[in-house]
Amino acid sequence: MRMNLLDIFVIQREEIKIDSQKIKAVIFDVDGTLYHLKKIYNMVRLEIINYYLRNPGKVGDIQIITDFMREREKHALDVVDDVENAQYEWAAKKTHSSPEKVRQVVDKWIFQVPLKYMYHCRRTDVLELFHKLIINGIATGVFSDYPAAAKLEKLGLFPQCIVSATDKNVGKLKPDPKGLLIAADILGVAVEDCLLIGDRDDRDGECARQAGMPYLILD
Repeated sequence: MRMNLLDIFVIQREEIKIDSQKIKAVIFDVDGTLYHLKKIYNMVRLEIINYYLRNPGKVGDIQIITDFMREREKHALDVVDDVENAQYEWAAKKTHSSPEKVRQVVDKWIFQVPLKYMYHCRRTDVLELFHKLIINGIATGVFSDYPAAAKLEKLGLFPQCIVSATDKNVGKLKPDPKGLLIAADILGVAVEDCLLIGDRDDRDGECARQAGMPYLILD
């Protein structure tokens, strides 16, 4: 039965009080929010080490992976016309390789390999909240800096909207609020009636503040 005043859920030993008469949608970040990012990093890192020990001629790929993530963080506030392609160009320039090479390495180690560990690294408390929201008739959405559909499928989550910073109609990395505003629009809910749940105050928190949306940053 849906509560008329407050729905209280426990995450990370904190009470999240959601006024069901006010909050009509909850938008989730993905990486670090729906699954344990450090845990999955450790699993993928071990696979990377084993792979390049067997293929020492390709060990330079490790620098590509590292620089891709670093350059993405470094250029998060840059205004570019096509962030989907720009992210590979940033790393290519840093590593003196081609954008196509960067895309190939990144697709394997950042987008594909982590998927097989995704379910085992899920944050069960957050996923429980996700399902409780649906039961209580509160809309759910996702706004991620990275493409999220494949990850959500592995986690068994099917939100009503999925928005990525690299989508053609977004093209802005967090903390730019454009993608968050688009997610709220797709859900048909006013910004002030949404709640963003993320794991980084400098990205998710700042994104929500710029959008004028209530937010919660997980520990």
